[in-house]
Amino acid sequence: MERLQKVIAASGITSRRKAEQYITQGRVRVNGEVVTQLGTQVKKGDVIEVDGEVIARENKVYYLMNKPKKTLCASSDDRGRQTVIDLMECEERVFTVGRLDYDTSGALLITNDGEFANQIIHPRYHLPKTYNLTINGILTGSDMKALKEGIVLDDGYRTQPSRFKITEKDPEKNQCSFDLTIYEGKNRQIKRMMEALGYEVRRLHRKQIAFLGCSDLSQGEYRILKPHEVKMLRALALKGRITNMR
Repeated sequence: MERLQKVIAASGITSRRKAEQYITQGRVRVNGEVVTQLGTQVKKGDVIEVDGEVIARENKVYYLMNKPKKTLCASSDDRGRQTVIDLMECEERVFTVGRLDYDTSGALLITNDGEFANQIIHPRYHLPKTYNLTINGILTGSDMKALKEGIVLDDGYRTQPSRFKITEKDPEKNQCSFDLTIYEGKNRQIKRMMEALGYEVRRLHRKQIAFLGCSDLSQGEYRILKPHEVKMLRALALKGRITNMR
């Protein structure tokens, strides 16, 4: 059973807030009967009409993509730039779970399930995300300590402790690469963390979201998540939420 307004919004015809307005205005019927009560529960097989038109329930779909550089995490772009949705062939109206910058590549979840997306990206759920990045310098001991303890960003926010592993040092080019695992998703967080330490990010790739890696996918390639993977992501998100509430 699901709430009526949620089912209407999931069909893609309007937002949940608008769906609530339609219900209270008497514009919605369930199995031929006008429903005006918010929170009404409907089940699979119920016929739902909005303004006399029967809505179609979308199948929930879940994808993992290896996002290429120079693509937007959007459904369209008024400047004509390529989006990750342009790369996909699916009947459902899907959207990205969170965002990666235009010049950032790597693991990206795509779905049409708003509840699932919120579980994954909400700050209180703390799913680990691992990036590999290259910076214009070599981390010092004090930098490493700051990463372990949390870094104060330009807006005064202190990040949670992160984990890292150096993967390459190049003194001649004065740069190093390392894996960095964070447990939150502030806007441009990795780049802002490096800016706070005085470095510029030259390359950024998200290797993994929780247990999901994209090394077996070419850039721009995507695959359907297996049911047990979706279930595990939900469980990890719930575990993170409970841990954070303690």
